[in-house]
Amino acid sequence: MAPEMEGKARGKDRFTKELTALQTRLMELAHLAADALEKSVRALLWRDADLARQVIAGDAAVNSLEEAIDRECVHLIALFQPVAGDLRKLMAVARIITELERIGDSATNIAEEVLTIVQLPPRAIHPQLEFMAQSVQEMVRHSLEAYSRSNAHLARQVCLADDDIDALDRAIIQDLLTEMAGAPRAIVPSQSQINIVRNLERVGDHATNIAEQVVYMVEGESIRHRCQG
Repeated sequence: MAPEMEGKARGKDRFTKELTALQTRLMELAHLAADALEKSVRALLWRDADLARQVIAGDAAVNSLEEAIDRECVHLIALFQPVAGDLRKLMAVARIITELERIGDSATNIAEEVLTIVQLPPRAIHPQLEFMAQSVQEMVRHSLEAYSRSNAHLARQVCLADDDIDALDRAIIQDLLTEMAGAPRAIVPSQSQINIVRNLERVGDHATNIAEQVVYMVEGESIRHRCQG
């Protein structure tokens, strides 16, 4: 093999190795963010202030890992100047970690609302809120599975699920607003639930954004704002 070709092959091998390591770190971040979301929902259902505080305290680790991965993405782009599929894979990492960090932020926001709720007299949460939380968590799991398997079809299914989350968001908030109007004592706990619902809806959006990145990474097609099955 000619020296120039040999050098390119070594460079390609090194890039592949470092990209694989970066993708592994992305999945570590995904685990942190998904775990924070699961714990924040559990804290709500169980009225567990200690668990909510764990979520809030853990947000620093999510932020730190996201920043570290982002720096490495910039380094790899500058060092290897990847093109085509390699560039799409690297850009997908850079964009997905941002969505994961924001999922962590939403989990923290939910946990903060739990700390408000547990200080109030016990009151039933909206009957569809738990279902919405489970559905959103499933979207996150499926978007990450789509990424790890490079499965564009599964990614598109995540996009389609976002319409159901948006519908739940509107319905639950309307019910809570009606309750607030008829019972002044419901205002504070219902407002906290509204804030939680809005954060869950945002998590659904972040899962959808991850799915869109998977489709772009796999197929080279941008489907932002127009997910299709």
